[in-house]
Amino acid sequence: MYHAIVFLPLIGFLIAGLFGRLIGARASEIVTTALLLVAALLSWVALFQVGFGSGTTRIQVATWLASADLRVDWAFRIDTLTVVMLVVVNSVSSLVHLYSIGYMHEDPHRPRFFAYLSLFTFAMLMLVTADNLVQMFFGWEGVGLASYLLIGFWYQKPSANAAAMKAFIVNRVGDFGFLLGIFLVFVLFGAVTFDAIFPKAGELTSQTFRFIGYEWNALTLTCLLLFMGAMGKSAQFLLHTWLPDAMEGPTPVSALIHAATMVTAGVFMVARLSPIFEYAPVALTVVVVVGATTAFFAATVGLVQNDIKRVIAYSTCSQLGYMFVALGVGAYSAGIFHLFTHAFFKALLFLGAGSVIHAMHHEQDMRNMGGLRKHIPLTAAAMTIGTLALTGFPYFAGYFSKDAIIESAFASVGHGGFASSYAFVLLVVAALMTSFYSWRLYFMTFEGAPRWAGHGHDAHGHDNHGHDDHAHAGHGKHDDHAHGHDDHGHGHHDHTPHESPLSMLIPLALLSIGAIAAGFAFKGVFIGDGYDAFWKGAIFTGKDNHILHAMHEVPKWVVWSPFFAMLIGFLLALYMYVLRPDVPGKLAAANPVLYRFLLNKWYFDEIYDFLFVKPSMWLGKFLWKKGDGFVIDGMGPDGISARVVDVTNRVVRLQTGYLYHYAFTMLIGVAGLVTWYLLRG
Repeated sequence: MYHAIVFLPLIGFLIAGLFGRLIGARASEIVTTALLLVAALLSWVALFQVGFGSGTTRIQVATWLASADLRVDWAFRIDTLTVVMLVVVNSVSSLVHLYSIGYMHEDPHRPRFFAYLSLFTFAMLMLVTADNLVQMFFGWEGVGLASYLLIGFWYQKPSANAAAMKAFIVNRVGDFGFLLGIFLVFVLFGAVTFDAIFPKAGELTSQTFRFIGYEWNALTLTCLLLFMGAMGKSAQFLLHTWLPDAMEGPTPVSALIHAATMVTAGVFMVARLSPIFEYAPVALTVVVVVGATTAFFAATVGLVQNDIKRVIAYSTCSQLGYMFVALGVGAYSAGIFHLFTHAFFKALLFLGAGSVIHAMHHEQDMRNMGGLRKHIPLTAAAMTIGTLALTGFPYFAGYFSKDAIIESAFASVGHGGFASSYAFVLLVVAALMTSFYSWRLYFMTFEGAPRWAGHGHDAHGHDNHGHDDHAHAGHGKHDDHAHGHDDHGHGHHDHTPHESPLSMLIPLALLSIGAIAAGFAFKGVFIGDGYDAFWKGAIFTGKDNHILHAMHEVPKWVVWSPFFAMLIGFLLALYMYVLRPDVPGKLAAANPVLYRFLLNKWYFDEIYDFLFVKPSMWLGKFLWKKGDGFVIDGMGPDGISARVVDVTNRVVRLQTGYLYHYAFTMLIGVAGLVTWYLLRG
């Protein structure tokens, strides 16, 4: 069964990738989607077998490499953490495949698209089933490659190429740290297999390691390097800049990257390595601070974005921050619980946004929408459910997992000190902002007067059009589907928005069920009384870690704080975008500095451009022109060949064709020989 779960997406990739032109786009879609639906169903079977049975096992596939002390098997580690991730990855991916049949129906390159989607899924499955760090790194790089291919899918758009390269390069920064972390694990433990590493972690708590001239606690250093990898993949603060730009890919790709693959890899990796992280409290504190900062930062930027996909992208960034706070305070299962629920409602929001973009003939600017609920009621209903789940409305999926994280942050204040207090405050503030920007998106898109009919724009939101730098928020967005979608591209103001086809609505319906029920159905086993029976040691917690018990005993005001934050955010959005739509423009005009600061994403792109991109471009150009061109080529091959040409050019002049010139030369030669002979004699 597990071979099927992991390898069916690979088979789909090979069929669509190698024979796509032969069998055609329709067959490629059907084959890849059918194989993934089978894998998704088997994943749910596995969840109940392992989580609610006793199916924890290790499955050997092959010996990968053996060199001296290093032995790396290709094997599946099947435990509760693995099967939870299998369900998330395959369920979302299969629905994204199904949705893409409708969404991409005009694109001429569908076989390539579906092949990439299946490859992405396979790489993620390799990562989550890994039983050692080398196999995990293989999957880790695989999702990096697949994300590059998918973000840059419309490769004739310069903005898509730039976004794909940015994702790839920023991730290399994190991956360098991750690789160093793996090397250090091998140095310390003499192994890379989890079963060999985990039992020894407790013995190394006081060991030190010399690195860049300083003595470090060995486990702290290991965890910080490994976490650096997680920061890149999961788009945490400072390494987050690739995530919003990933919106350049087709919308189903955004849903896959943001809900199930790629960004969840970092969260999974920290949870999987909990036996090492538990013994590195300093590293866990760093995880808490970075997670809380990310949650707050991304929420502030989400407040003012106008591109419907970018708002949801920043919400992903923010929610990943929540997950890392949970991991950092030791509530690993709460972090994975939020990962699980988040997959459903975030995929729902992205695919709902895709349905809106489809209805609006590829318009993504929310200022050109409004009043869509009457035209696309089913999409509006799905987006409402997704928004309620994301903002943490009682009894929806996000309510249980998000509140659990906020409570665990407060519960850890006793031993976590400043970091936990910092995290608690920032997470509650972020919850308020999440509610505001989520409802802002809903109201701007579905409520109010239509801003797409006739002349297209009314005053709302356009008072600040001067500052909006829409081009900055993602230039070239209006030709998001430039490829193969030309018949939609123009004159969209004359069209009435239309509901999406059934292949796009069925995934929305299924994800809506997950967004409503996933939290309530699974809260008991993830963070409640069924914890031990469900996890069976798949997540390790130290003997002093009582966070899951403590978070159920926090004061009532802590329990209610996220609810009130959510309510305030909703009321603010209602006031500003339904009752008084003139207010946002006035606010932006009154605070131009703050508005531009948030709109330009805290200027991180500009700062990185100044600090890293321009200097490295200058250095590259200098080494190319001066180093390679002038010194190496000039003194080396080019210089030598030029001298040879100079000499031959001069020698050639001796070939004049006049007999007396040659006779004269011979005479000089004879005279020279005689002179040399006499002098030598």
